[in-house]
Amino acid sequence: MEHVPRELDPPRPSVTDDAPEGYDNLDELALTPISLQERQSGHRRSITSNPAESELLDEDIEAGVAGIDELAAPPPDENPREDRLGYHQSLEEERDIERRQSAKERPEERLPLREKLIVELYTTSWLIFFSLLGTLARLGVEWLGAYPNAPVTTKVIWANLGGSFVLGFLQEDRALFAEQRGPNLSSQSEPEKGHDKIQAEHLAVKKTLPLYIGLSVGFCGSFTSFSSFMRDAFLTLANDSAGKDNVVVPRSAGWSVCAVLAVVIIEVAVSLSALATGAHFAIALLPILSKLPKLNSAWYLNPLAVLFGYGSWLCVVFLAIWPPQNRWRGEVVFTIVFAPLGTLLRFFLSIKMNRLIASFPLGTFSSNIFGAAIIGLAYGLQHTSLQPAGREVGGGILGCQILEGIMEGFCGCLTTVSTWVAELRSLRKRHAYIYGVASIGVGLSLVIVICGSMTWTLGLSSPACHV
Repeated sequence: MEHVPRELDPPRPSVTDDAPEGYDNLDELALTPISLQERQSGHRRSITSNPAESELLDEDIEAGVAGIDELAAPPPDENPREDRLGYHQSLEEERDIERRQSAKERPEERLPLREKLIVELYTTSWLIFFSLLGTLARLGVEWLGAYPNAPVTTKVIWANLGGSFVLGFLQEDRALFAEQRGPNLSSQSEPEKGHDKIQAEHLAVKKTLPLYIGLSVGFCGSFTSFSSFMRDAFLTLANDSAGKDNVVVPRSAGWSVCAVLAVVIIEVAVSLSALATGAHFAIALLPILSKLPKLNSAWYLNPLAVLFGYGSWLCVVFLAIWPPQNRWRGEVVFTIVFAPLGTLLRFFLSIKMNRLIASFPLGTFSSNIFGAAIIGLAYGLQHTSLQPAGREVGGGILGCQILEGIMEGFCGCLTTVSTWVAELRSLRKRHAYIYGVASIGVGLSLVIVICGSMTWTLGLSSPACHV
């Protein structure tokens, strides 16, 4: 019997016409959902051969969301319909599409200045608001995981799991931000004519919504922390990572190397698994979510985001004016004061740098490495005497709390694991291994050089504040 090839699904575009210029550099936005990517039958065909995709890209290149890897990378599930053959569109291919389409953009097609400023205001407001929520969620999860005889003593592992899970869910979701509702949205059968194009348009528009950018870049990026991951790996290497009420037992250098390898492997494996599990969860909930009312954030949520985002940040700054003395305020206030600064810096670094090298996201890499260096410096200062007489460790209670805010707030939000594992999942295998090993190798080396020099020479003392 003659084999009749199945109609290929149109691949996904990467950017749309609703976001300001430059946002397309964010890899959170550039990571394209696999569920609507093109299936192949024996070989890979050109990613720009589909007319629907080219038409969407011509309209979308001015959107300004290229470079945000939370939005650019494909969802973790490459084949949600469980077809026999699936097509994986890599992050490098997304960058190639954006680069060629950017060359066709005309200045008169760009967003008017007023609309661009309004969208930027809404986007930064959501980023600030969700950075506060993500930081509080990370602190809460770390506190829950700090119990006696915990099997895993790295505090940030559960936060990295949660943030990666949420990002995987958001990347794969096709219902929460959909313009249309109904049974066709959740259908897993062969799509009817034109249905895939509608889904492609929906997924492209979703990536430019300020609310979606706030959730993927702001909340997930702040919930996870690459710098805390590097700090925990260093403390394991230095045999100083005992959990709550646990006794540190001396061990040889060889065992310390085994311990730090275990921390690295567990953190990466757990985060990658959580990313895939979040995508599977989105697929499983699609029939339920497709029945929910349409979420129209443009009319009422975006204006409220300006109040909630900037207003909440201002209130926290006022709280920090009076030096916090009790434990809870000392641990939290300065942390959430510095949190939005780290998120916004990571956001703009991604916009400017992620598209420079398609196979190596420089924006995310720079954020993670810079944050790892800062957390190593702050941790060393917090645990050493800053007074000539050596009587006050970390500059006293107030200095200790400020350094804690820099580590957990600024560095915690400047660095991200959710975006990092999404990029690892989306890059071609060789590039992914190079990028992953370089990130861990350089980040851990900086922490060892900066903080290790204090640990193994002067020695570290208990901080003046409760951490």
